[in-house]
Amino acid sequence: MKAIAFRKASSLSANDCLVDVKRQPPVPGHRDLLVAVRAVSVNPVDTKVRMGSVSVPDDVDVLGWDVAGVVQAVGTEVSGFQAGDEVFYSGTITRSGGNAELHTVDERLVGRKPSSLSFAEAAALPLTTLTAWQLLFHRLGVVPGKSPAAGTLLIVGGAGGVGSILIQLASRLTGLTVIATAARKESRNWCLSLGAHHVIDHSQSLIDEVAAIRASPITHIAALTHTAHHFRALVDILAPQGRIAVIDDHDSLDAAPLKTKSASLHWEMVFTRPLFATPDMIVQQRILNEVALLLDARALRTTVTEQLGPLNAANLKRAHALVERGHMLGKVVLAGF
Repeated sequence: MKAIAFRKASSLSANDCLVDVKRQPPVPGHRDLLVAVRAVSVNPVDTKVRMGSVSVPDDVDVLGWDVAGVVQAVGTEVSGFQAGDEVFYSGTITRSGGNAELHTVDERLVGRKPSSLSFAEAAALPLTTLTAWQLLFHRLGVVPGKSPAAGTLLIVGGAGGVGSILIQLASRLTGLTVIATAARKESRNWCLSLGAHHVIDHSQSLIDEVAAIRASPITHIAALTHTAHHFRALVDILAPQGRIAVIDDHDSLDAAPLKTKSASLHWEMVFTRPLFATPDMIVQQRILNEVALLLDARALRTTVTEQLGPLNAANLKRAHALVERGHMLGKVVLAGF
């Protein structure tokens, strides 16, 4: 089969950072699906693994943890899928990813592809949707429903992959007032189109920006990017007994300033359940299936904004470059071989 291998600790300037290779097809384990990959999306984790800033097992040499495809075969203990099923999923960084014609994945991490979306549109969603859903409902403890007392959510970095789906989940499934941050006009317009009630500029003082829109108390904060830079301001903005959830990487993060407000700090890492094989791994399947229903009902929409053609090393390198620049709106996708 065709695949795209990566060289660990490589920059995009290296000729062999991403290379087209031929591999033997993988064999599904007892609880695995063998999936014919139709489309993949690129996330920051792909670039970080390639550059060596996120560690993976030595035998992981193919990236790609956002996949949409068709089940070709199932393991002996699989009960929820059969050959021919259209699926989408994120998988786990402890196993090689989906930048290949065929890919194996634990069925508990897989959802049924939304029937209303193309494979490319579906591939843009799994990793960021799981991150956003778990951050909002599991870490921040927001209760779905249109309660007028839901509070206000500040999303730092609203135009990126996670922010793009988090805005939709929060504005359409909860009663939260949603404030997103964006520094460019196109990013601001994108956030508003997704359902943000307000957009403020994170290149300016967040304290002043929040004050200028006369926002109600910020009860919840989703810190998606540059958290260390903004952290003091976020603590100042947060209401007493509020909650902050963080997804970006840090060598250390001082939570002590939250003490006087009895505020709580939460981490969301999308791969935690598969990394530790937690008893509730199947929750990720349930989230993806619920999101598929919402997408088919037009309650949510895909966040793909760039399609770079078929999956090969040259196009994948272009996608990595877009993600590394840090100015992407939504998601970049490659489809077909």
